[in-house]
Amino acid sequence: MPSPQSVTSGPELHSPKEPTEPQIPARGAQWASSGDAPSTHREGSRPGLGTLRRAFSRASQRASGRAPEEDPGLLRRSSRFLLRTLRRAPGHGPVADQSRATMVASGATHSQEVPSRAMDGASQQSSTGVGPEELEGKSVADLITERHLLVAFEQLRHLEMGLVAEKASRTFQGDPTGFARRAMDVCLHYDGLAAEIGAIVRETLGPDGVDAAALAELARAVRAEEEAHPEPPTDGDFLSTPRHWRQHWEDAVRESARERVQQAGVGEALGAAEGASGLAQILAQLGSLVRRDLQKVRLEVHPAYAAAGFPAWEAYLRAFHGAVAQRLQELAHDAHGFEQLYVLLDWAANIYSSPDFLGAPDLALPSEPLPPLLAPDVWARLESDYTSFLETKIASCFDGILQLEQSRWAAAEVPDVLQGRYHSPLSMDILMLVAEHVKAAGAISAELEATTLRICARALGLFLPRFEKAFLESEAVSEPHLGANINACEELRTNLLAKFPGSFEELEKPLVAAICVFQKRLLQDLQRDLQPLFRVLCTKDWLTQDVLPPLMDKVLTFARHLEHVAPSQAQETLQEVHRFVVREYLAQALKPQERFRGLDRVAGSQKMGLEAQAIGNTFQGLGSEATWLGQAIPCVADILGETYKDDIQRHLETLIASYPDIRRDHVLAILALRRLGRRRNQRLLQHAQALLRAVAKAGGSRAAGGHVLFEEIEVPTSIDVLITCL
Repeated sequence: MPSPQSVTSGPELHSPKEPTEPQIPARGAQWASSGDAPSTHREGSRPGLGTLRRAFSRASQRASGRAPEEDPGLLRRSSRFLLRTLRRAPGHGPVADQSRATMVASGATHSQEVPSRAMDGASQQSSTGVGPEELEGKSVADLITERHLLVAFEQLRHLEMGLVAEKASRTFQGDPTGFARRAMDVCLHYDGLAAEIGAIVRETLGPDGVDAAALAELARAVRAEEEAHPEPPTDGDFLSTPRHWRQHWEDAVRESARERVQQAGVGEALGAAEGASGLAQILAQLGSLVRRDLQKVRLEVHPAYAAAGFPAWEAYLRAFHGAVAQRLQELAHDAHGFEQLYVLLDWAANIYSSPDFLGAPDLALPSEPLPPLLAPDVWARLESDYTSFLETKIASCFDGILQLEQSRWAAAEVPDVLQGRYHSPLSMDILMLVAEHVKAAGAISAELEATTLRICARALGLFLPRFEKAFLESEAVSEPHLGANINACEELRTNLLAKFPGSFEELEKPLVAAICVFQKRLLQDLQRDLQPLFRVLCTKDWLTQDVLPPLMDKVLTFARHLEHVAPSQAQETLQEVHRFVVREYLAQALKPQERFRGLDRVAGSQKMGLEAQAIGNTFQGLGSEATWLGQAIPCVADILGETYKDDIQRHLETLIASYPDIRRDHVLAILALRRLGRRRNQRLLQHAQALLRAVAKAGGSRAAGGHVLFEEIEVPTSIDVLITCL
């Protein structure tokens, strides 16, 4: 920038109230650019165009703290409008209409004497408390620099009207260059006023506090300009064209908000942060800065503007919203990994959009007028990336749960008993995993919550068979561990269906199947222990020995484990044990190693009856609800010991009615226990077959409730049975 001594420019604009300068004279060739050689004709010490531009630069530098910059856009616009006006001016003809000249001259004189009504009132007293007498004699540039914006505009408007009037009266017809220079001087002052408006806006949220007087002065100046230039002139004259200061103010507000928002997280490396901590810190700083600035706008800036009828709150709100959206889009571009994506989505959906974001209900961000913080396509991309990472994350979590369970098995840890049940952390780990991710996703959007539920259900469905296989192949298989796993699967089934209805129905079958697998393994271990004890039944030694107590002791021991299993599964397992004991007892009775005769047969019948009662009482005491099993052994015992042979048919009828799954082979095996003679056996067999056909015709070969007993008992075709059939 050249020094003041090397500049010869046009006259400095002064207040029209100065007696020595009623209007701006045409200077002609005396106006020179800042690069011209010094003119031999100067106007004393009055500063020129270069001084004006340096004053604006100093004001801008002081306001922004940066090196002064010209606004080439403003200057280009001013020059473009000026040249357009100069090209159009000669088009009026060489001689002006006399009546029109008289009217224009009269209007020009009036405009120089009486300012516009839009400039009355507040123009008589500066917002800084300086009276009009103290502002007299000051140049427009000084008024702008000292931020007497309304007074500066009034003087500029007065001078602008004078120039318009002189142009209309063809005063500059012989000196268009002089008019151009004076008009450019006015335009530059207007541009200087606009630049000062931007500087005030930039300073507003700075560390020096809010200058309420300057903001009120700014608002009044903008409104005065809008009243003075309501619409472009019909002749296209650039001097009276609207300056759009309100739009310039809004642009400055947006730029101020953008600069403020960009300060958050300066120096933080998003990619270098461990996990999501770096992004979380940036967003925390961003939220704190926006909250602090908008609170300042609402409590200090908005009241200052509101006094002049200026809607500052909404403008700042939209400006910060747009700046935050732009910053969030930049962060979204660099966000990678599950944690960072969630932090970003959560901040946008929950923190920024929260009614408590600004710290007070009356400062809440309106949800309707403001556009989405992230564009729909950006939001969709973030959710898609998040779900992709989520699938991998949840699968990894299930792998971790399985490894944790395997480590417990390897350490031979005995399951704890909590609230009377064997406890495994498996169900709690899975429920917490699902609930945590579903809750987190639901806080962002309902669509993401539904997607997360589907991902969790699919991952759990893949996990269950892996868990079953790993457990059954381990060395930890025992009643407590099996009971704990049964409880875990039952807890998952009931809790998942209750907490997330409609989402985990497809998992009910796999969970029930897993429970059945563990129950079956539990029964297999018991059956393996009980099987040898049944081999001594219905033998000669059995008649003289009490072999049932050891068998029932094992049942009682097993039942103590069932006390720590979920009631429904414990009852199912207990009934299955009850059915197994009765079934194996009958299987041994229907294929005896020896056949009893005479007193041994009667003693055997009585012993079977007593043992049937002992078995029934034991299981009844344990809580078995399988009462339908109580008739099987007594009926066979009655047939074996019945002395009145005609009553055997009645016992057969009771047996077939109670257990429709009995087959002809079973009837033959039962009849073979007695030596009733061929005719009686055939008659009884025919009657039994008729009953079986009637039962089958009535409803199938199974008893009510689908109970199965005889169907699973295999009987051999021995010589005695064949003889019975003859």
